[in-house]
Amino acid sequence: MRVPVLISPDAGRGEAESAAGTVMATLRAAGVEPVDITGDGATESLAAAHTEVSSGAERLIVVGGDGLVNLGLQAVAESPTIMGIVPVGTGNDFVRGIAGFETDVEAATIQALSQPTELDAIRTPYGWIASVATAGFSGDVNGRANRLRWPRGPRRYSVATMLELPRMRARTITLTVDGIDHEFDAVLIAVANTAWFGGGMEICPGADPTDGTLEVTVVGDVGRVEMLRFFNRVFKGTHLNRSGVFTFRGREVTIDSEGLELWGDGESLGSAPVTLEARPGALKLAL
Repeated sequence: MRVPVLISPDAGRGEAESAAGTVMATLRAAGVEPVDITGDGATESLAAAHTEVSSGAERLIVVGGDGLVNLGLQAVAESPTIMGIVPVGTGNDFVRGIAGFETDVEAATIQALSQPTELDAIRTPYGWIASVATAGFSGDVNGRANRLRWPRGPRRYSVATMLELPRMRARTITLTVDGIDHEFDAVLIAVANTAWFGGGMEICPGADPTDGTLEVTVVGDVGRVEMLRFFNRVFKGTHLNRSGVFTFRGREVTIDSEGLELWGDGESLGSAPVTLEARPGALKLAL
């Protein structure tokens, strides 16, 4: 069996490239023919993935972090192609939200050849999202973390949070959940298919990628000290009972706010207004 493989040059600051040899050798030992289809940058890689899917590839394996999972999802969403993941990224938040997922490179490679489970994904005008869409302060932190060269791993998000904190501000947001409008002055909003973002922050603890709905967490106009308390709690998923934190659940969510930028799976997507829709069974994931 021929299996196309995408390898991120950036995930984990080079860990994907170092894991690639193990992945390829493990696949060959399992009796399949791995083919590296990685292009020179995201655009070429996505085009190659689309070609494989349109040509009837049974599965696509991605070796990287949440950004490469997001890229692979653009190609395989609502298609028969199964996606396998070898998680070697900085945050690996998507696989953290999937019960029983392997993080050892060799074990994850074998798992990428297993039978699929159907999971939901988030559809937006800007493309598909596997885990969490976010905007406001969390989006600013995402942008800063992506620019940092140190430290490695999830600690980058903690450092980025402290660097962005002095610039935190509330924005007036209209949130529409299944046709019902809610108005907020808010510093952060997250719309989730799975629970985690930002390198291990359990922003939406009740998010379930098999229930056909999205979980929404909104942090109102809180101060900087309260935001630090919030981030201390969000790593444990105990932030929802704090004053100024609001939660919603629905199949379709629209966010509207002037100048608000949306991020998904750690990648910059585009500006509000934007509508996000839960699409049941859009992703066939090897588990």
